[in-house]
Amino acid sequence: MLRRWFVYLASLAAGVLLVGCTVAGLVVILLYPKLPSLEVLTDYRPKLPLRVLSAEGELLGEFGVERRIVLSIKDVPDLLKQAILAAEDERFYQHGGVDYLGGLRAVYATVFSGRKQGASTITMQVARNFFLTREQTVHRKLNEVLLAYKIEANLSKDEILEIYLNQINLGQRAYGFGAAAQIYFGKPLAELQLAEVAMLAGLPKAPSAYNPVANPKRAKLRQQYVLRRMRELGFITVEQYAAADKMSLQIRKELRTPGTHADYVAEMARQVVFEAYGEDAYKNGIRVLTTIRKADQEAAYRAVRKGVLDYDRRHGYRGPEAFLDLPADAAALEEVLDAAFQDASDSEDLLAAVVLEAGPRSVRAVRPDGELVEISGDGLKFVQRALTDKAPRTLKLRRGAVIRVQREEKTGWMISQLPQVEASFVALDPRNGAITALIGGFDFYRNKFNHVTQAQRQPGSSIKPFIYSAALEKGFTPATVINDAPLY
Repeated sequence: MLRRWFVYLASLAAGVLLVGCTVAGLVVILLYPKLPSLEVLTDYRPKLPLRVLSAEGELLGEFGVERRIVLSIKDVPDLLKQAILAAEDERFYQHGGVDYLGGLRAVYATVFSGRKQGASTITMQVARNFFLTREQTVHRKLNEVLLAYKIEANLSKDEILEIYLNQINLGQRAYGFGAAAQIYFGKPLAELQLAEVAMLAGLPKAPSAYNPVANPKRAKLRQQYVLRRMRELGFITVEQYAAADKMSLQIRKELRTPGTHADYVAEMARQVVFEAYGEDAYKNGIRVLTTIRKADQEAAYRAVRKGVLDYDRRHGYRGPEAFLDLPADAAALEEVLDAAFQDASDSEDLLAAVVLEAGPRSVRAVRPDGELVEISGDGLKFVQRALTDKAPRTLKLRRGAVIRVQREEKTGWMISQLPQVEASFVALDPRNGAITALIGGFDFYRNKFNHVTQAQRQPGSSIKPFIYSAALEKGFTPATVINDAPLY
Protein backbone atom coordinates (compact mmCIF):
# COMPACT_ATOMS: atom_id res chain seq x y z
CA MET A 1 0.00 0.00 0.00
CA LEU A 2 2.76 2.45 0.99
CA ARG A 3 4.75 1.47 -2.05
CA ARG A 4 1.75 2.20 -4.28
CA TRP A 5 1.36 5.66 -2.70
CA PHE A 6 5.06 6.35 -3.13
CA VAL A 7 4.89 5.40 -6.82
CA TYR A 8 1.80 7.58 -7.23
CA LEU A 9 3.42 10.62 -5.58
CA ALA A 10 6.65 10.12 -7.52
CA SER A 11 4.71 9.91 -10.77
CA LEU A 12 2.73 13.03 -9.87
CA ALA A 13 5.92 14.94 -9.05
CA ALA A 14 7.53 13.78 -12.28
CA GLY A 15 4.45 14.84 -14.20
CA VAL A 16 4.41 18.29 -12.59
CA LEU A 17 8.13 18.65 -13.27
CA LEU A 18 7.64 17.59 -16.89
CA VAL A 19 4.78 20.04 -17.37
CA GLY A 20 6.85 22.79 -15.73
CA CYS A 21 9.82 22.09 -17.95
CA THR A 22 7.57 22.02 -21.01
CA VAL A 23 6.00 25.37 -20.10
CA ALA A 24 9.42 26.85 -19.35
CA GLY A 25 10.71 25.57 -22.68
CA LEU A 26 7.77 27.07 -24.54
CA VAL A 27 8.30 30.40 -22.77
CA VAL A 28 11.95 30.42 -23.79
CA ILE A 29 11.12 29.41 -27.38
CA LEU A 30 8.46 32.09 -27.70
CA LEU A 31 10.08 34.99 -25.81
CA TYR A 32 13.85 34.58 -26.27
CA PRO A 33 13.90 35.41 -30.02
CA LYS A 34 11.91 38.58 -29.28
CA LEU A 35 14.39 39.90 -26.72
CA PRO A 36 16.06 43.20 -27.69
CA SER A 37 19.58 43.40 -29.04
CA LEU A 38 22.33 43.92 -26.47
CA GLU A 39 24.16 46.46 -28.62
CA VAL A 40 23.60 49.23 -26.07
CA LEU A 41 25.53 47.07 -23.58
CA THR A 42 28.20 45.53 -25.81
CA ASP A 43 28.88 48.99 -27.28
CA TYR A 44 28.14 50.94 -24.10
CA ARG A 45 27.99 54.69 -24.75
CA PRO A 46 26.38 56.46 -21.81
CA LYS A 47 25.02 60.00 -21.91
CA LEU A 48 27.84 62.32 -20.90
CA PRO A 49 27.34 65.93 -19.75
CA LEU A 50 28.74 69.09 -21.27
CA ARG A 51 31.90 70.00 -19.33
CA VAL A 52 33.45 73.48 -19.24
CA LEU A 53 37.16 73.56 -18.39
CA SER A 54 39.74 76.16 -17.39
CA ALA A 55 42.90 76.82 -19.41
CA GLU A 56 44.62 74.22 -17.20
CA GLY A 57 41.90 71.64 -17.80
CA GLU A 58 40.22 72.06 -14.39
CA LEU A 59 36.44 71.58 -14.31
CA LEU A 60 34.55 74.89 -14.11
CA GLY A 61 31.01 73.68 -14.76
CA GLU A 62 28.96 70.70 -15.88
CA PHE A 63 25.59 70.58 -17.63
CA GLY A 64 23.32 67.65 -18.41
CA VAL A 65 20.36 65.72 -17.08
CA GLU A 66 22.72 62.86 -16.24
CA ARG A 67 25.89 63.93 -14.48
CA ARG A 68 28.32 61.10 -15.03
CA ILE A 69 32.03 60.30 -14.72
CA VAL A 70 32.67 57.01 -16.52
CA LEU A 71 35.07 54.68 -14.71
CA SER A 72 36.78 51.50 -15.84
CA ILE A 73 36.19 48.54 -13.52
CA LYS A 74 39.92 48.48 -12.73
CA ASP A 75 39.65 52.03 -11.37
CA VAL A 76 36.78 51.18 -9.01
CA PRO A 77 38.02 50.68 -5.42
CA ASP A 78 37.59 47.16 -4.04
CA LEU A 79 35.81 48.66 -1.03
CA LEU A 80 33.00 49.95 -3.26
CA LYS A 81 32.68 46.64 -5.11
CA GLN A 82 32.37 44.84 -1.78
CA ALA A 83 29.81 47.35 -0.48
CA ILE A 84 27.67 46.96 -3.62
CA LEU A 85 27.81 43.17 -3.47
CA ALA A 86 26.92 43.24 0.23
CA ALA A 87 23.95 45.55 -0.33
CA GLU A 88 22.63 44.32 -3.69
CA ASP A 89 23.90 40.89 -4.75
CA GLU A 90 26.35 38.97 -2.55
CA ARG A 91 26.42 35.94 -4.92
CA PHE A 92 26.97 38.02 -8.07
CA TYR A 93 30.14 36.17 -9.04
CA GLN A 94 28.56 32.74 -8.34
CA HIS A 95 25.15 32.78 -10.06
CA GLY A 96 24.37 32.86 -13.78
CA GLY A 97 22.23 35.97 -13.83
CA VAL A 98 19.34 34.79 -11.64
CA ASP A 99 20.02 33.90 -8.01
CA TYR A 100 17.45 31.22 -7.08
CA LEU A 101 19.10 30.67 -3.69
CA GLY A 102 18.87 34.39 -2.98
CA GLY A 103 15.24 34.37 -4.09
CA LEU A 104 14.37 31.56 -1.66
CA ARG A 105 16.18 33.43 1.11
CA ALA A 106 14.20 36.59 0.33
CA VAL A 107 10.91 34.65 0.46
CA TYR A 108 11.90 33.06 3.77
CA ALA A 109 12.83 36.46 5.27
CA THR A 110 9.56 38.01 4.11
CA VAL A 111 7.37 35.17 5.41
CA PHE A 112 9.07 34.36 8.72
CA SER A 113 10.66 37.64 9.81
CA GLY A 114 8.41 40.18 8.14
CA ARG A 115 11.44 41.92 6.59
CA LYS A 116 11.17 42.51 2.85
CA GLN A 117 14.23 41.51 0.85
CA GLY A 118 14.79 42.03 -2.85
CA ALA A 119 15.64 39.09 -5.09
CA SER A 120 16.84 41.02 -8.15
CA THR A 121 20.47 40.44 -9.05
CA ILE A 122 22.79 43.11 -10.42
CA THR A 123 22.42 41.56 -13.88
CA MET A 124 18.62 41.72 -13.61
CA GLN A 125 18.87 45.37 -12.56
CA VAL A 126 20.99 46.11 -15.63
CA ALA A 127 18.36 44.41 -17.81
CA ARG A 128 15.59 46.42 -16.17
CA ASN A 129 17.43 49.75 -16.37
CA PHE A 130 18.23 49.43 -20.08
CA PHE A 131 15.34 47.51 -21.60
CA LEU A 132 12.27 47.28 -19.36
CA THR A 133 9.65 49.40 -17.63
CA ARG A 134 8.79 49.36 -13.92
CA GLU A 135 5.39 47.71 -14.41
CA GLN A 136 4.82 44.65 -12.19
CA THR A 137 3.59 41.95 -14.60
CA VAL A 138 4.48 38.30 -15.15
CA HIS A 139 5.44 39.01 -18.77
CA ARG A 140 7.89 41.74 -17.74
CA LYS A 141 9.43 39.54 -15.05
CA LEU A 142 9.93 36.68 -17.51
CA ASN A 143 11.60 39.08 -19.94
CA GLU A 144 13.84 40.32 -17.12
CA VAL A 145 14.95 36.78 -16.25
CA LEU A 146 15.62 35.85 -19.89
CA LEU A 147 17.47 39.10 -20.52
CA ALA A 148 19.64 38.42 -17.47
CA TYR A 149 20.66 35.06 -18.94
CA LYS A 150 21.30 36.65 -22.34
CA ILE A 151 23.46 39.37 -20.79
CA GLU A 152 25.47 36.81 -18.81
CA ALA A 153 26.04 34.83 -22.02
CA ASN A 154 27.46 37.85 -23.86
CA LEU A 155 29.32 39.87 -21.22
CA SER A 156 31.77 38.98 -18.48
CA LYS A 157 30.94 39.57 -14.82
CA ASP A 158 33.32 42.54 -14.63
CA GLU A 159 31.80 44.08 -17.77
CA ILE A 160 28.30 43.78 -16.27
CA LEU A 161 29.42 45.28 -12.96
CA GLU A 162 31.23 48.13 -14.76
CA ILE A 163 28.07 49.04 -16.69
CA TYR A 164 25.99 48.86 -13.51
CA LEU A 165 28.38 51.12 -11.56
CA ASN A 166 28.41 53.73 -14.35
CA GLN A 167 24.72 53.69 -15.32
CA ILE A 168 22.78 53.53 -12.04
CA ASN A 169 20.78 56.57 -10.91
CA LEU A 170 21.97 57.70 -7.46
CA GLY A 171 19.93 60.88 -6.95
CA GLN A 172 20.91 64.57 -7.18
CA ARG A 173 21.25 64.03 -10.96
CA ALA A 174 24.22 61.74 -10.26
CA TYR A 175 24.46 58.72 -12.56
CA GLY A 176 27.16 56.27 -11.63
CA PHE A 177 29.36 56.19 -8.57
CA GLY A 178 32.10 58.39 -10.05
CA ALA A 179 29.73 61.34 -10.29
CA ALA A 180 28.01 60.50 -6.99
CA ALA A 181 31.32 60.73 -5.11
CA GLN A 182 31.86 64.25 -6.44
CA ILE A 183 28.26 65.41 -5.98
CA TYR A 184 27.72 64.11 -2.44
CA PHE A 185 31.25 64.42 -1.03
CA GLY A 186 33.16 66.72 -3.42
CA LYS A 187 36.05 64.31 -4.04
CA PRO A 188 37.06 61.45 -6.37
CA LEU A 189 35.73 57.96 -5.73
CA ALA A 190 39.22 56.67 -4.93
CA GLU A 191 39.48 59.07 -1.97
CA LEU A 192 36.27 58.01 -0.21
CA GLN A 193 36.42 56.41 3.22
CA LEU A 194 34.46 53.33 4.29
CA ALA A 195 31.57 55.29 5.82
CA GLU A 196 31.20 57.37 2.63
CA VAL A 197 31.36 54.30 0.40
CA ALA A 198 28.66 52.58 2.46
CA MET A 199 26.44 55.67 2.18
CA LEU A 200 26.71 55.61 -1.63
CA ALA A 201 26.23 51.83 -1.80
CA GLY A 202 22.90 52.23 -0.04
CA LEU A 203 21.49 54.54 -2.72
CA PRO A 204 20.62 52.12 -5.59
CA LYS A 205 17.73 50.57 -3.65
CA ALA A 206 15.84 53.91 -3.59
CA PRO A 207 17.84 57.07 -4.44
CA SER A 208 15.09 59.46 -3.36
CA ALA A 209 14.28 57.67 -0.09
CA TYR A 210 17.92 57.23 1.01
CA ASN A 211 19.29 60.52 -0.35
CA PRO A 212 21.58 61.96 2.40
CA VAL A 213 20.74 65.51 1.30
CA ALA A 214 16.95 65.18 1.40
CA ASN A 215 16.59 62.33 3.94
CA PRO A 216 19.69 62.21 6.18
CA LYS A 217 18.09 60.00 8.85
CA ARG A 218 16.91 57.31 6.42
CA ALA A 219 20.23 57.53 4.60
CA LYS A 220 22.05 56.83 7.87
CA LEU A 221 19.87 53.77 8.56
CA ARG A 222 20.58 52.43 5.08
CA GLN A 223 24.31 53.09 5.51
CA GLN A 224 24.27 51.12 8.75
CA TYR A 225 22.59 48.21 6.95
CA VAL A 226 25.31 48.19 4.28
CA LEU A 227 28.06 48.29 6.91
CA ARG A 228 26.39 45.47 8.84
CA ARG A 229 26.18 43.29 5.71
CA MET A 230 29.83 44.01 4.89
CA ARG A 231 30.81 42.91 8.39
CA GLU A 232 28.65 39.74 8.18
CA LEU A 233 30.24 38.79 4.85
CA GLY A 234 33.76 39.35 6.19
CA PHE A 235 34.58 42.32 3.96
CA ILE A 236 35.40 44.52 6.98
CA THR A 237 36.38 43.92 10.60
CA VAL A 238 34.31 44.69 13.68
CA GLU A 239 36.66 47.60 14.42
CA GLN A 240 36.24 49.05 10.92
CA TYR A 241 32.47 48.70 11.24
CA ALA A 242 32.40 50.55 14.57
CA ALA A 243 34.65 53.38 13.33
CA ALA A 244 32.63 53.87 10.13
CA ASP A 245 29.33 53.79 12.01
CA LYS A 246 30.49 56.60 14.32
CA MET A 247 32.01 58.76 11.56
CA SER A 248 30.24 62.07 10.90
CA LEU A 249 29.90 62.70 7.16
CA GLN A 250 30.13 66.10 5.45
CA ILE A 251 27.45 65.99 2.74
CA ARG A 252 27.51 68.67 0.04
CA LYS A 253 24.16 70.46 -0.14
CA GLU A 254 24.66 72.34 -3.41
CA LEU A 255 25.24 71.15 -6.97
CA ARG A 256 27.94 73.72 -7.75
CA THR A 257 31.29 72.37 -8.90
CA PRO A 258 33.54 72.01 -5.82
CA GLY A 259 36.59 74.25 -5.65
CA THR A 260 35.56 76.65 -8.46
CA HIS A 261 33.72 79.95 -8.64
CA ALA A 262 33.25 80.27 -12.39
CA ASP A 263 29.51 79.72 -12.66
CA TYR A 264 28.94 82.79 -14.84
CA VAL A 265 31.71 81.67 -17.23
CA ALA A 266 30.30 78.15 -17.39
CA GLU A 267 26.83 79.49 -18.17
CA MET A 268 28.23 81.66 -20.99
CA ALA A 269 29.91 78.60 -22.51
CA ARG A 270 26.73 76.54 -22.12
CA GLN A 271 24.69 79.09 -24.05
CA VAL A 272 27.16 79.12 -26.96
CA VAL A 273 27.28 75.31 -27.21
CA PHE A 274 23.50 74.96 -26.86
CA GLU A 275 22.95 77.39 -29.75
CA ALA A 276 25.18 75.20 -31.93
CA TYR A 277 24.05 71.69 -30.91
CA GLY A 278 20.70 72.01 -29.14
CA GLU A 279 19.78 69.28 -26.65
CA ASP A 280 22.60 67.05 -27.95
CA ALA A 281 24.98 69.39 -26.13
CA TYR A 282 23.95 67.79 -22.84
CA LYS A 283 24.54 64.13 -23.69
CA ASN A 284 27.46 63.85 -26.14
CA GLY A 285 30.29 64.59 -23.73
CA ILE A 286 31.32 67.90 -25.32
CA ARG A 287 34.29 69.55 -23.58
CA VAL A 288 34.78 73.34 -23.77
CA LEU A 289 38.28 74.63 -23.04
CA THR A 290 38.22 78.29 -21.94
CA THR A 291 40.97 80.89 -21.43
CA ILE A 292 40.08 81.22 -17.74
CA ARG A 293 43.04 80.72 -15.42
CA LYS A 294 41.89 79.09 -12.23
CA ALA A 295 44.19 81.12 -9.94
CA ASP A 296 43.12 84.40 -11.58
CA GLN A 297 39.45 83.42 -11.37
CA GLU A 298 39.71 82.57 -7.69
CA ALA A 299 41.53 85.83 -6.91
CA ALA A 300 38.87 87.80 -8.81
CA TYR A 301 36.07 86.01 -6.97
CA ARG A 302 37.58 86.74 -3.56
CA ALA A 303 38.23 90.38 -4.45
CA VAL A 304 34.66 90.97 -5.66
CA ARG A 305 33.15 89.19 -2.69
CA LYS A 306 35.27 91.08 -0.15
CA GLY A 307 34.58 94.42 -1.83
CA VAL A 308 30.82 93.88 -1.87
CA LEU A 309 30.68 92.67 1.74
CA ASP A 310 32.83 95.57 2.98
CA TYR A 311 30.62 98.07 1.13
CA ASP A 312 27.47 96.47 2.49
CA ARG A 313 28.73 96.50 6.09
CA ARG A 314 29.59 100.20 5.85
CA HIS A 315 25.91 100.89 5.18
CA GLY A 316 24.71 99.16 8.34
CA TYR A 317 22.56 96.21 9.35
CA ARG A 318 19.12 96.01 7.70
CA GLY A 319 17.65 93.39 10.02
CA PRO A 320 16.83 89.65 9.85
CA GLU A 321 15.67 88.07 6.58
CA ALA A 322 12.49 86.73 8.20
CA PHE A 323 10.87 85.96 11.55
CA LEU A 324 9.55 82.53 12.57
CA ASP A 325 7.12 81.57 15.30
CA LEU A 326 9.14 78.84 17.04
CA PRO A 327 7.07 76.28 18.99
CA ALA A 328 8.28 74.86 22.30
CA ASP A 329 7.72 71.23 21.23
CA ALA A 330 10.96 69.72 19.89
CA ALA A 331 9.38 67.76 17.02
CA ALA A 332 7.29 70.73 15.88
CA LEU A 333 10.35 73.00 16.17
CA GLU A 334 12.36 70.70 13.91
CA GLU A 335 9.64 70.82 11.23
CA VAL A 336 9.50 74.63 11.32
CA LEU A 337 13.29 74.90 11.08
CA ASP A 338 13.49 72.40 8.19
CA ALA A 339 10.93 74.42 6.22
CA ALA A 340 12.73 77.69 6.97
CA PHE A 341 16.13 76.42 5.85
CA GLN A 342 14.65 75.24 2.55
CA ASP A 343 14.07 78.92 1.73
CA ALA A 344 17.32 80.21 3.25
CA SER A 345 20.21 78.29 1.72
CA ASP A 346 23.85 79.11 2.46
CA SER A 347 25.72 81.56 0.23
CA GLU A 348 29.35 80.43 0.41
CA ASP A 349 30.51 81.61 3.86
CA LEU A 350 27.27 83.49 4.61
CA LEU A 351 25.55 80.71 6.53
CA ALA A 352 21.85 80.61 7.35
CA ALA A 353 20.86 80.30 11.01
CA VAL A 354 17.79 80.82 13.21
CA VAL A 355 18.04 82.68 16.52
CA LEU A 356 17.00 80.66 19.58
CA GLU A 357 17.98 83.23 22.22
CA ALA A 358 19.09 86.87 21.91
CA GLY A 359 20.41 89.38 24.43
CA PRO A 360 22.61 92.50 24.43
CA ARG A 361 25.77 90.46 25.05
CA SER A 362 25.16 87.14 23.31
CA VAL A 363 23.08 85.48 20.61
CA ARG A 364 22.46 81.74 20.35
CA ALA A 365 21.39 80.33 16.97
CA VAL A 366 20.99 76.96 15.25
CA ARG A 367 22.24 75.86 11.82
CA PRO A 368 20.40 73.49 9.40
CA ASP A 369 22.55 70.53 10.52
CA GLY A 370 21.64 71.16 14.18
CA GLU A 371 24.92 72.88 15.08
CA LEU A 372 24.46 75.48 17.83
CA VAL A 373 26.23 78.80 17.23
CA GLU A 374 27.17 81.16 20.08
CA ILE A 375 27.94 84.77 19.07
CA SER A 376 29.30 87.37 21.48
CA GLY A 377 31.83 90.19 21.79
CA ASP A 378 33.14 91.52 18.46
CA GLY A 379 30.80 89.16 16.62
CA LEU A 380 27.86 91.37 17.67
CA LYS A 381 29.36 94.78 16.83
CA PHE A 382 27.68 94.96 13.42
CA VAL A 383 24.21 94.30 14.91
CA GLN A 384 24.52 96.11 18.25
CA ARG A 385 21.68 98.50 17.40
CA ALA A 386 19.40 95.53 16.64
CA LEU A 387 19.92 94.15 20.17
CA THR A 388 18.66 97.22 22.04
CA ASP A 389 15.16 97.56 23.47
CA LYS A 390 14.54 100.62 21.29
CA ALA A 391 15.29 98.79 18.02
CA PRO A 392 12.40 98.81 15.49
CA ARG A 393 10.53 95.50 15.37
CA THR A 394 11.69 94.76 11.80
CA LEU A 395 15.31 95.30 12.86
CA LYS A 396 15.38 93.69 16.30
CA LEU A 397 17.16 90.37 16.78
CA ARG A 398 14.92 88.03 18.75
CA ARG A 399 13.92 84.37 18.99
CA GLY A 400 12.85 83.10 15.56
CA ALA A 401 14.89 85.62 13.52
CA VAL A 402 16.46 84.18 10.34
CA ILE A 403 20.00 85.57 10.12
CA ARG A 404 23.37 85.06 8.43
CA VAL A 405 26.50 84.12 10.34
CA GLN A 406 30.16 83.94 9.33
CA ARG A 407 33.05 82.18 11.00
CA GLU A 408 36.33 84.10 11.12
CA GLU A 409 39.56 82.34 12.09
CA LYS A 410 40.62 85.05 14.55
CA THR A 411 37.33 86.37 15.94
CA GLY A 412 35.09 83.29 15.67
CA TRP A 413 31.39 83.60 14.83
CA MET A 414 29.93 86.93 13.74
CA ILE A 415 26.52 88.05 12.46
CA SER A 416 26.45 89.31 8.88
CA GLN A 417 23.86 89.72 6.11
CA LEU A 418 23.33 89.07 2.41
CA PRO A 419 24.31 92.20 0.44
CA GLN A 420 21.79 93.97 -1.76
CA VAL A 421 24.40 95.46 -4.10
CA GLU A 422 26.08 93.62 -6.99
CA ALA A 423 29.48 93.85 -8.66
CA SER A 424 31.31 92.38 -11.64
CA PHE A 425 34.90 91.88 -12.74
CA VAL A 426 36.77 91.09 -15.97
CA ALA A 427 40.50 90.47 -16.43
CA LEU A 428 42.05 90.31 -19.91
CA ASP A 429 45.51 89.34 -21.09
CA PRO A 430 46.84 92.53 -22.77
CA ARG A 431 48.92 90.48 -25.20
CA ASN A 432 46.04 88.69 -26.89
CA GLY A 433 42.78 89.86 -25.31
CA ALA A 434 42.07 86.48 -23.72
CA ILE A 435 39.70 86.65 -20.74
CA THR A 436 41.55 85.13 -17.78
CA ALA A 437 38.91 85.87 -15.12
CA LEU A 438 35.25 86.88 -15.19
CA ILE A 439 32.83 87.42 -12.31
CA GLY A 440 29.27 88.27 -13.33
CA GLY A 441 27.83 88.96 -9.89
CA PHE A 442 28.05 88.34 -6.15
CA ASP A 443 26.42 84.87 -6.13
CA PHE A 444 25.31 83.05 -9.30
CA TYR A 445 22.92 80.81 -7.37
CA ARG A 446 21.03 83.81 -5.99
CA ASN A 447 21.11 85.99 -9.10
CA LYS A 448 22.04 84.55 -12.51
CA PHE A 449 22.00 87.95 -14.22
CA ASN A 450 25.49 88.45 -15.69
CA HIS A 451 26.52 92.04 -14.99
CA VAL A 452 29.47 91.70 -17.39
CA THR A 453 27.60 90.64 -20.53
CA GLN A 454 23.96 91.55 -19.85
CA ALA A 455 24.09 94.89 -18.05
CA GLN A 456 23.98 98.08 -20.16
CA ARG A 457 26.35 100.37 -18.27
CA GLN A 458 27.90 103.72 -19.16
CA PRO A 459 31.68 103.28 -19.42
CA GLY A 460 32.52 106.27 -17.23
CA SER A 461 36.22 106.85 -16.64
CA SER A 462 37.10 103.38 -17.86
CA ILE A 463 37.08 104.81 -21.41
CA LYS A 464 39.91 107.24 -20.62
CA PRO A 465 42.85 104.81 -21.00
CA PHE A 466 41.71 104.00 -24.52
CA ILE A 467 41.36 107.70 -25.46
CA TYR A 468 44.70 108.66 -23.90
CA SER A 469 46.61 105.72 -25.40
CA ALA A 470 45.28 106.59 -28.86
CA ALA A 471 46.34 110.21 -28.33
CA LEU A 472 49.86 109.17 -27.27
CA GLU A 473 50.10 106.98 -30.36
CA LYS A 474 49.24 110.06 -32.48
CA GLY A 475 52.09 112.06 -30.92
CA PHE A 476 50.28 113.91 -28.15
CA THR A 477 52.08 114.41 -24.82
CA PRO A 478 50.85 115.40 -21.33
CA ALA A 479 51.96 118.95 -22.19
CA THR A 480 49.95 119.17 -25.41
CA VAL A 481 47.44 122.02 -25.34
CA ILE A 482 44.00 121.07 -26.66
CA ASN A 483 41.49 123.66 -27.82
CA ASP A 484 38.32 122.71 -25.94
CA ALA A 485 36.18 125.31 -27.70
CA PRO A 486 32.97 124.07 -29.36
CA LEU A 487 33.42 122.63 -32.86
CA TYR A 488 30.36 124.44 -34.21
